[in-house]
Amino acid sequence: MAHGEVLEFEEYVRTRQDALLRSARRLVPDPVDAQDLLQTALVRTYGRWDGIADKRLADAYLRRVMINTRTEWWRARKLEEVPTEQLPDASVDDSTEQHADRALLMDIMKVLAPKQRSVVVLRHWEQMSTEETAAALGMSAGTVKSTLHRALARLREELERRARDEDSDNNGNGGLGAGVPEREERERCAA
Repeated sequence: MAHGEVLEFEEYVRTRQDALLRSARRLVPDPVDAQDLLQTALVRTYGRWDGIADKRLADAYLRRVMINTRTEWWRARKLEEVPTEQLPDASVDDSTEQHADRALLMDIMKVLAPKQRSVVVLRHWEQMSTEETAAALGMSAGTVKSTLHRALARLREELERRARDEDSDNNGNGGLGAGVPEREERERCAA
């Protein structure tokens, strides 16, 4: 395309852009899709600009390109869709609970001695066998088993203790201590 035609096309887009975008919005309901549609049509029209003998017909040409493009998109989307009798259950993975569990586990691991922590990490997180863990830590397989047993028992105790502490906080006055009436607590929250 010659330099003069490029400038002519740029001027056309600058002056007709709003009207063409309104046409695109009538073709597709989503405003972002309408902008994409117009942009795609402009790119396609740019390549054929010198073939449009009567530039007064450029709007009609461009609208036709938008309609054809929209039809292509619709057909492509239609091929991707598979009709079913029943909608599938939509589930969104919420990893909040998983992150909370991991944070709790990392916190209670602090109660273990370094040797116990090493055994738990290698056996359960790294999924090493007893023999691999023993070799990595320079201890016998029997020592790995007994250390792991004591470490897991200690972790269970700590979890139970924390659960009891949490229950006693929740059964009291929201952890605010005994003797604080509920009305005073509500007033404090409202302030």
